[in-house]
Amino acid sequence: MRGIAISPSNQCCSSPLQFQTQDTLPSQPYRTVNLNPLLQFNKKKKKKQNPSNGRRYSLVSKISINPSNNNTQTPIPPLVVFGSANADIYLEINRLPKVGETISANSGQTLAGGKGANQAACGGRLSYPTYFLGQVGDDGHGKLISEALQNGGVCLDYLNTVTDAPTGHAVVMLQPDGQNSIIIVGGANMNCWPHTLSDQDFEVVRNAGIVLLQREIPDSVNIQVAKAARSTGVPVILDAGGMDAPFPQELLNFIDILSPNESELGRLTGMATESFEQITQAVVKCHKMGVKQVLVKLGAKGSALFVEGEEPIKQPIISATKVLDTTGAGDTFTAAFAVALVEGKSRNECLKFAAAAASLCVQVKGAIPSMPDRKSVLDLLQSH
Repeated sequence: MRGIAISPSNQCCSSPLQFQTQDTLPSQPYRTVNLNPLLQFNKKKKKKQNPSNGRRYSLVSKISINPSNNNTQTPIPPLVVFGSANADIYLEINRLPKVGETISANSGQTLAGGKGANQAACGGRLSYPTYFLGQVGDDGHGKLISEALQNGGVCLDYLNTVTDAPTGHAVVMLQPDGQNSIIIVGGANMNCWPHTLSDQDFEVVRNAGIVLLQREIPDSVNIQVAKAARSTGVPVILDAGGMDAPFPQELLNFIDILSPNESELGRLTGMATESFEQITQAVVKCHKMGVKQVLVKLGAKGSALFVEGEEPIKQPIISATKVLDTTGAGDTFTAAFAVALVEGKSRNECLKFAAAAASLCVQVKGAIPSMPDRKSVLDLLQSH
């Protein structure tokens, strides 16, 4: 296992992280992560970008590949999350209302969320250099999200603020057992995107260590990002959560790992996913659709990684002492898996690292507020 020692700072934009491997880098379990030249993001900002993170910087954090070999240094390729940002309006209720019924909520609050922002926040909290690229409206919800991500150490130099659409938001109905039902309003996540992304956006993607996508932004945007990543060998993970619509084949052609939960896998394939055998057959259909690796989140039954031509790797859950809110748990799992992957951990280690992060997530209310820090994840892993 590749040991990582990290400075206590979690602000990847303001102070460089120090990564030091304790032994040589193991072979990449999927395909070699593209360690690109040192990133120098000195381009002029686009119009309408978030002004709250105005500093320009270069990613200068470094990783020692082999300390015994003259301490050779290579830059850390960042996690780049291209996706959605929502204001999550939480309503704590005893049960869902029936048709035509009005019920009272026990409490309510508004917190930063959205699948893309959640995953970026997770990367930042895990002390890995993380960029978030997306869109928010010029409103209070947009400021709420920007502040939450900045406080989590996420770099927002390429977050756009648009004036013609409100920030996306979601109504999260949270029941006493921690389960939730969610209604999403796309807002800036689904509107006002340019027909073609900017050169600055493509530059960030091409210099990433790994890219995370979700389906809460237009497929046309995801396709552009996935193509740009593929052009320089950057792995792409597509979280299947988001719009309930068929997946464009062009998008599936340019991703490396598809990460659905059971219901999303069922909708994608049109097959039953109640048993592990049924899930396996549904994954086979994904392989036939061109997706070679499928990371399935199975809720209380854990997770499984399917690589075409190999036996699936199963990972049970790491039990939580209490479950308060499952919102964001899947996003935490996917982002933590991505961080472990770009750090060079084995497949089994990636799954276990992600399971530990998700276990900590469900013990705290809210999406971004529940994202665990690296020390908490490592402490939990050490105790199991």
